[in-house]
Amino acid sequence: MVHQSLNARRRRLLLAGGAGAALSACSSLTLLPEAAPALRPAPELLDGVPAAPREFRAAWVATVANIDWPSKPGLPAEQQQAEMRAMLDQAVALKLNAIVLQIRTSADALYESALEPWSEFLSGVQGQSPGYDPLALWISEAHARGLELHAWFNPFRARPSAAKSGPAASHLSQTQPAWVKRYGDQLWIDPGEADAATHTLAVFADVLRRYEVDGIHIDDYFYPYPVQDPASKTEIDFPDEPAWQRYLQGGGTLTRADWRRRNVDELVRRIHAQIRQIKPWVRFGVSPFGLGKPALRPPGIAGFSQYDKLYADVERWLSEGWMDYLAPQLYWPRAQTPQAFAPLLDYWRAQNPQGRHVWAGLFTSRITDKPESWPIEEIEAQIALVREKAPGSGHLHFSMVALTQNRRGIADALKSRAYAEPALVPATPWLEADAPAAAQLALATEGQVLRLTLQPGAGSKPVARYALWLRRGGAWQFHAPAGSELRVAAEGVDAVVVSALDRVGNESPRLALTLER
Repeated sequence: MVHQSLNARRRRLLLAGGAGAALSACSSLTLLPEAAPALRPAPELLDGVPAAPREFRAAWVATVANIDWPSKPGLPAEQQQAEMRAMLDQAVALKLNAIVLQIRTSADALYESALEPWSEFLSGVQGQSPGYDPLALWISEAHARGLELHAWFNPFRARPSAAKSGPAASHLSQTQPAWVKRYGDQLWIDPGEADAATHTLAVFADVLRRYEVDGIHIDDYFYPYPVQDPASKTEIDFPDEPAWQRYLQGGGTLTRADWRRRNVDELVRRIHAQIRQIKPWVRFGVSPFGLGKPALRPPGIAGFSQYDKLYADVERWLSEGWMDYLAPQLYWPRAQTPQAFAPLLDYWRAQNPQGRHVWAGLFTSRITDKPESWPIEEIEAQIALVREKAPGSGHLHFSMVALTQNRRGIADALKSRAYAEPALVPATPWLEADAPAAAQLALATEGQVLRLTLQPGAGSKPVARYALWLRRGGAWQFHAPAGSELRVAAEGVDAVVVSALDRVGNESPRLALTLER
């Protein structure tokens, strides 16, 4: 029962701005009349409350060739949606906090688009609507579960090897055939075609303006991986001669390799600048091949050069700050010396003068039912290495299907060990520096259950989620509720700490309260 008026209690309430911070008066407590234990402000508790656990925990959901979702083309919309919800439920059960969903596999769309045709990996026919907007539903269902949704685009691929459907009339291969080149058994948008780059930027901008994505993401497909001539066994050069000749005739002086790198550099720079202009809180992530420039690699590291073959100067992009997070594909086991996981993680972290996020890409799908499968301990050990070398950073699993299928018990192992506690996405303060106002709390009892309802503070900037700590038996338990309400067992809870987080992860001042029963 409440023994004093709400107004009197509000006048007494103190808000603590984190351990050691100054205190200021605030009205951020609401008691539901006759329904809650008495609450007492307790800023002295804040010195003992641990920091909010931070770690980017994500999985890629690949739609090309139906790798992850939907499980095959042509499924009824209801079944596609059921598979989506099962994946998202598994992500929540694992305490992941983000999904990276592939929405443009090959100049196509897994969302309503006036610029590009529907992906064939939905209906089986390019250009045919699945009867709903998958991206819109993925976003709403992910956000309802407290998960971020990052939209993953392939900027240059126009037709993958796995494609079976004929091209839609609105596909770039039909409307702009001069931009699209056949290379091996695939089609590629020529990065040297200026109008093609403008079109690709328009696709990104369209998604940014119409959908509430948390991130924009591109992977390792820039210029295509080299293809060999079957007869001569020599590498076939990418067929960009028309664009190259126009560059030379216009007075260009770069070598062909440097010109190609400049084409990719410019697209990455412009994507980053466009995001900052349209929705500056949306994070931009790049997931490149995991080996850096040959001239800079650690001793003993060897293998394919994306700098020389994909024309991707990833080190430059990171140095210039043209991204908010780098997720290098570190798809090798720790013991594979020429591509060893730990030295490569160290390498990419060292190429980071702007202090951007570096989150390791893990090849979790190497866990299979086949004899050559990786043991689940390899992935667990790689997560442990990331935590040891870069506490509070993060990692991404390729791909979600391995976790959904719980291959060799990997999901169970992660639930019980590496992901025993929830974690918040690391903050990105260079996008927005100011924190939201302290959260408001309403608390009620429902039998043996405490119901905690959180709201933004008065005049607060947009709040994306909340953090909450409960003290039982002298120990603090951390919660990251999916929405604004949390129900927990009331037994033993004698103190509560709450805070609000903005859309880039900045944490508000914390409010500490004790419960008087």
